[in-house]
Amino acid sequence: MRLLVGFFKVLILFWVLLWATTVGAWEGVVTKVLDGDSMLVKQKKRTVTVRLYGIDCPEYNQPYASAAKKTVQKMVLGQKVRIQPMGTDQYRRTVGLVTFRGQILNVELVRRGLAWVYPRYCKKQPLCRQLRDIEGVARTNRIGLWQRSAPVPPWKWRQHRR
Repeated sequence: MRLLVGFFKVLILFWVLLWATTVGAWEGVVTKVLDGDSMLVKQKKRTVTVRLYGIDCPEYNQPYASAAKKTVQKMVLGQKVRIQPMGTDQYRRTVGLVTFRGQILNVELVRRGLAWVYPRYCKKQPLCRQLRDIEGVARTNRIGLWQRSAPVPPWKWRQHRR
């Protein structure tokens, strides 16, 4: 009997966690890719600017900026995506996880060596720890921007450009 009660407690906890991660999620179609980590998503009659949570892609004049943008275009432009909002940034963009065809775009960009984990903003666990592990694998295997000897993170690049 105790085993059965324990099983149901775990089952209820699982469903509560599953429900919590989908609350506020919405679907739309990507109408424009602005750069590697931001896009316009049409939801019903409104268009929302979405910034990818927890990552930062190279800036326009940085190596791999074009590759990141083109990769995002190939993956999601014109496609139906699911947005899991994680917050709003200072520019009033929705910051979130973008899921398409069973994949999380944020994760895919890090895995392909086209984005850094953004330590200043990536705080949710275990997600950010997993993103850092994925980045570590890309670094070790010299994938994408990690082929360069000393790639400069976009947040440092922006500081030097000011």
